[in-house]
Amino acid sequence: MTITITAFERSPDGGRGLARDTRVRWALEEVGQPYEVRPVSFQAKKQPAHLALHPFGLIPTYEEGDLALFETGSIVLHIAERHAGLFPSDADARARAITWMFAALSTVEPPILDLSMAKVVESDRPWSRERLPLVQDRVRERLGQLSVRLGDADWLDGAFSAGDLMMVSVLLRTRPSGILDEFPNLAAYVARGEARPAYQRAFAAQLAQNTGTPPA
Repeated sequence: MTITITAFERSPDGGRGLARDTRVRWALEEVGQPYEVRPVSFQAKKQPAHLALHPFGLIPTYEEGDLALFETGSIVLHIAERHAGLFPSDADARARAITWMFAALSTVEPPILDLSMAKVVESDRPWSRERLPLVQDRVRERLGQLSVRLGDADWLDGAFSAGDLMMVSVLLRTRPSGILDEFPNLAAYVARGEARPAYQRAFAAQLAQNTGTPPA
C-alpha cells in the first residue's frame, strides 16, 4: 500500500527542515519506505477534506490504505513499530526509546515552541521584552538538563533510535535563537542527526518541494 503524507504546499520555514513533516519524512527514509507527498495550502488545511484527516487542521497526516493518522509522535511510533530500523530489538531498550520520544514532545519541545511564539507572534506586545528572557531561561534549563544526561554519548540510549529522531527534530528549532550553541554536546548531537543520510534525503525532499528544485 502506498504511504501518503501531507505537507505544507509552501512551508513557513522555506524548506529549512523545521516543519513537522520533516520528522515523518526522516522516519520513512530511515526504514527505507517510499512515500508520496500531498501538498496542502493554508486554505486547504481548513477545509472538510483535510479536517477529516486532522481534526485540528494541521500537518502532517499519514495515510496507508484504510489507516489515517495525525500527530508526528503517533506517526513516527507507528512507522518504528511497523518497520525495522528505528527501535532496538530488546524490549526494555525499545521502551526507553519510546520514553525519549515522549520526552522530546512533552518536556523539551513546549518551552522551545513558547520561545518561537514569544519572538514571532508576541514581539509587538508591550510586555514582550520582559517576558522573552524568562522564556529563554526555561529553554536553557531544559537543554541544560538534557546536556547533562547526554554527556559525551553519541545518542540518548545506545544506538540511534526514534527517540533521537524526535529529539534532534525538536532541538533543531533552537538553532535560530543561538541557544543550542551554548551546549556544545547538544549542538554536536544535532549535527550527527543531520549528517545521517536518511535525514539528508528528507531535508532535500522538503527543500525541493518549497523551492521547486529537484533534489540532487
